[in-house]
Amino acid sequence: MKKVSFLNLIFLLAYSVGFTQVKVSGVVKDEHNETVPFANIVFVGSNTGTVSDENGKFYLESNKTYTKIEVSFLGFETKTLPIKSRDFNLTIILKEEASQLKEVFIYRGKIKKKGNPAIAILKKIWAKKRQNGIYLFDQYEYKKYEKLEFDLNNVDSVMKKSKLFKGMEFVFEGVDTSRITGKAFLPIFINESVYKSYGKNKGGRKLREDLIANKNSGFDTNQNVIAFIKDLYVDYNIYDSYIKIFDKSFVSPISKASGISTYNYVLRDSAFIDNKWCYNILYYPRRKNELTFKGDFWVNDTTFAVKEINMQATRSANINWVKDIYIEQEFQVLNDSVFLLKRDYMLSDFSLNKKEKSKGMYGRRTTMYKDYKFNEVKEEKFYAKKVNVYDDNIYNKTTNYWNENRQEKLNKNEQGIYKMLDTLKTVPKFKQIYNLVSILGSGYIELNNFDFGPIYSTFGTNDVEGMRLRIGGRTFFGSNDTWRIQAYTAYGFKDNKFKYGVSGKWMLNPKSRFIIGVGNRRDIEQIGVSLTTTNDILGRSFASSSFFASGDNSKLTSINLSNVFMSLESKHNLEFKLGASFRTLKSASPETFNLDYWIDKENNNKKSELTQSELNFSIRYRPNRKTIGYGVERNEVTDTYSTLFLNYSRGIKGVFNSDFDYQKVQFYYRQPILIGGFGRMFTTFEVGKTFGEVPLGLLSVVPGNQSYFTIENTYALLNYYEFVTDTYASLHIEHNFNGRLFSRIPLLRKLNLREIIGVKGVLGSISDENKALNASSTINYIAPTKGYYEYSVGIGNIFKVFRIDFSWRGNYKEIPGANNFAIKGAFGFYF
Repeated sequence: MKKVSFLNLIFLLAYSVGFTQVKVSGVVKDEHNETVPFANIVFVGSNTGTVSDENGKFYLESNKTYTKIEVSFLGFETKTLPIKSRDFNLTIILKEEASQLKEVFIYRGKIKKKGNPAIAILKKIWAKKRQNGIYLFDQYEYKKYEKLEFDLNNVDSVMKKSKLFKGMEFVFEGVDTSRITGKAFLPIFINESVYKSYGKNKGGRKLREDLIANKNSGFDTNQNVIAFIKDLYVDYNIYDSYIKIFDKSFVSPISKASGISTYNYVLRDSAFIDNKWCYNILYYPRRKNELTFKGDFWVNDTTFAVKEINMQATRSANINWVKDIYIEQEFQVLNDSVFLLKRDYMLSDFSLNKKEKSKGMYGRRTTMYKDYKFNEVKEEKFYAKKVNVYDDNIYNKTTNYWNENRQEKLNKNEQGIYKMLDTLKTVPKFKQIYNLVSILGSGYIELNNFDFGPIYSTFGTNDVEGMRLRIGGRTFFGSNDTWRIQAYTAYGFKDNKFKYGVSGKWMLNPKSRFIIGVGNRRDIEQIGVSLTTTNDILGRSFASSSFFASGDNSKLTSINLSNVFMSLESKHNLEFKLGASFRTLKSASPETFNLDYWIDKENNNKKSELTQSELNFSIRYRPNRKTIGYGVERNEVTDTYSTLFLNYSRGIKGVFNSDFDYQKVQFYYRQPILIGGFGRMFTTFEVGKTFGEVPLGLLSVVPGNQSYFTIENTYALLNYYEFVTDTYASLHIEHNFNGRLFSRIPLLRKLNLREIIGVKGVLGSISDENKALNASSTINYIAPTKGYYEYSVGIGNIFKVFRIDFSWRGNYKEIPGANNFAIKGAFGFYF
């Protein structure tokens, strides 16, 4: 009898342990079998809940013991249901109710604004939002712990039996279940960092973050993975009107500018949170296909600072390759009036489509803050000093250090990632998969300390070379190499000539990024496809190797360019560069094109080859640019930074038989602008002037585009050499509405198309002296003295990878052979 009682006790204990993890999922419908989107589902007796999605589906999980859930939505009777520990795929039917509440707040499926207590609370949040957070203090500091993770999701028996994982079945021992989506996932990457952060508000805001420790479970090159995640999960402030994620502006549920017009708000509950009485407000979008969230937040009843918030992007949001975005933030109480960020969690589900069972990958970031200190005075120069990220001690902390400095302990599966990947490195099949992904991402085939590529430049064609074959490579000992040599050779099957290029760079001082370089290139190129020019040895324009081009594509130049330079980055993203170059230019096809200029016009003495020595000094500033690594070459991880570039060139006659004396000044400015919920605009402004008399090969040619593809900073309706200048000013403006307009058209809404408009203009002139030098029989100098312009409208995100642009010429239509209309396209992967 005692034995039976003991077994029963063990059984009940095991059952209760299993039951403490409650998981429930399903769909909410009405009596007409229509789904109820954004219904409220909570565990009875708790503050743990969720909101159903646009299709009425939900998932809810807790580690505590709950036996009932409550389902409610305005206009329907509240329903309470008993649950088991793992109730999946429930169908919950809500009955409509005839109440005054429905008449007051529900109008055509939307909640009225007038008299809504939730909106009254929201207005008090707006009135007091500046009293919350670290911006109350002149100076502050804190410790930050950050954990980044990648997981394969929707792991099922089919995946486990896949041939892809044959010989690697042991990895599935770490399968876990997401508390957000309920999907099984397999952790495959983790990176941990500890920072000490210092900030100031008075006299201009500044933030200094010192990396104290870093640990990752991956490979030598996984800095690229880390940076990719960091770029996707940028910092955001819920009190801002818009939250930028994946370069898209989502309307914040706390937005004063657009919140009420974008979301429905419902006062759902009130309770004590950390001994503070708080209101709970549920919110969900008024319209589909907009960049919005659904979720709820808790706000204190006296300070009206947000205590907790969760935000889940709606599935219908116009964003590619991302099925789910989920954000949680928790704030701690400093005193009765100040709340500080305590925990920030974000999950994104990357997938090829948004179907429920489609497989993909989770990206997760958890950031935790502690040990806040305020108004400890530090001098201005303290914030300019940066920690030495090259210190090996940062990356070799002991296990005891991590146990003491993690603000959140790793769970069992997270701990297993380190061991699992160490084992995977020894599996040949995994190495093959890893190498394939690396080749597709970088464009290079990795060999022993040498990379072959880039493979995407192997084939090309033009009217002079015909089919062009190119092979090349670079030295590569690691992503942080302090020196690198690159070279290539190419062969044209029509002109039967070999071409080549070789360059080397050495970084002599990593802290100041003092770099020297040298190189030589002999090749065929389409010059005049960029107003702002550089002496990049291995650069090659799209125009000289385009597979598809319109009109005459034979105006190519044979170039022999040698260059030496030294550069210095005295301040982060501020680069100074001094260089010298020597080049010869001549026509690659004298029968169809020439660069001739007069030496003595009276005696009919002209020259077909240009020889020129030149000195260059440039300043390039790219504020807010993010890079990874610290080698001689770094990878950029975002394109949303502005660029300012100033270049001065001096041609010196007589040096190495150089032909001309001249001076050239060029300025380039590119600025991306996020305009709240109205999308993103790119503006590019260029201005330049050449002082002195120079021939065609040294003038500023307005860049045409004879390909069938949309190319940035070129003019879609201009042919090569259609406009030639020595003084110019150019402005390009392009705005992408990110689907804001199409999302309001029912028939187009589901296609997630994006509207693009643009206008381009250039004003320029050319002196009579430079005109007099021209002896080319193929190029007549015409400058856009009246100002040339063209405009375009486009549709982007076609099948998620294609855009099409329709361009119209604004003036100069009388030029013989002028193109007045063009349709061009472009491929790309965009979020």
